Amino acid sequence: MRVIICDDQAIIRDGLELLLKLEKDIEVVGLAQDGSEAVELARRLTPDLVLMDLKMQGMNGVEATRRIRAQQPSIKILVLTTYDDDEWLFDAIRAGASGYLLKDTPREKVVEAIRGTVAGKSYVDPSLAGKILELIKSEQIKPSSAITEKLTEREEVVLRLLARGLNNLEIAAELHLSEGTVRNHVSAIFIKLNVSDRTQAAIIAIQHGLDK
Repeated sequence: MRVIICDDQAIIRDGLELLLKLEKDIEVVGLAQDGSEAVELARRLTPDLVLMDLKMQGMNGVEATRRIRAQQPSIKILVLTTYDDDEWLFDAIRAGASGYLLKDTPREKVVEAIRGTVAGKSYVDPSLAGKILELIKSEQIKPSSAITEKLTEREEVVLRLLARGLNNLEIAAELHLSEGTVRNHVSAIFIKLNVSDRTQAAIIAIQHGLDK
């Protein structure tokens, strides 16, 4: 897994690089000290994941996340920051971050989150999970019909289960379908909602009250 580390503090960048070099399946291919440098490195190096700080001089991590995801949607962004403020948290998720961890997260959990995020899972610090749900639900301003009219009946059911946090295997068991069939439904949902991962799809579902 090819990873870029973006943080405005050299000691943090170097420390994370040393940490990740201990893992045989992770290669640090670039270090960025601000958001604009991260965008440029991501464009040139096409990593699997960017480990992104948020509050930095110049371009911050939210804007960098938005630009990287717009230009190269296959690249995953995992936020690693000291900030748990509501505004930073939700802006990062809306910008396209697949996960949000605090810098006091244990080393093994950071490594686990990197591997899982590259594999398509979403990681959020447990202390922030409830806050994210409340923030999303506070923006429930659109009627569910705006979304459900885009989806087949089966896709709507799959989206509801996805929004509740079920993975493809669990959805398949719930609906008595094959995992491959569920994977196809999820891919169709991504296309119809114009999103690139489960986090973004779940956010839209929750905003429209489809997490019940």
